[in-house]
Amino acid sequence: MDGLWVTVAQDPRGGFGVGESHLSERFSHSSGPGGQGVNTSSSRVELSLDVAGCPDIPEALRQRILTGLSKRLVAGVLTVAASQYREQLANRRAARQRMAEMLSAAARPVRSRRRSRPTRGSRRRRLEDKRRRSRTKADRRPPTDW
Repeated sequence: MDGLWVTVAQDPRGGFGVGESHLSERFSHSSGPGGQGVNTSSSRVELSLDVAGCPDIPEALRQRILTGLSKRLVAGVLTVAASQYREQLANRRAARQRMAEMLSAAARPVRSRRRSRPTRGSRRRRLEDKRRRSRTKADRRPPTDW
């Protein structure tokens, strides 16, 4: 298999590629489909990529990806498992596809909300609620003319 291509929307080059030498695969018995053959064939794939140390990831995107995937990383390494297919090759393709999607989503810039002014109606409702609450609390106080 050849490396991995990650598409990044805001990148002028359209994305980046990760070489085969930076990806590591482990194979094991799958609990998925395959009948009795599932006990003998190693069709489950675990694909790992050292995001923190991979030189193929552009420096401009590395920190954004590390931040976006911080809950999925273990010591800077992203691991994706695939076992939905009976064939090892199909699971290898699925794992690469899933890893590319995760890296692409994490590399996307975070859009922050642009602040806008409150509408006239929302200001009016807020002030009415404050007056109503003030009256409720004032009614609980003892009278001041004692």
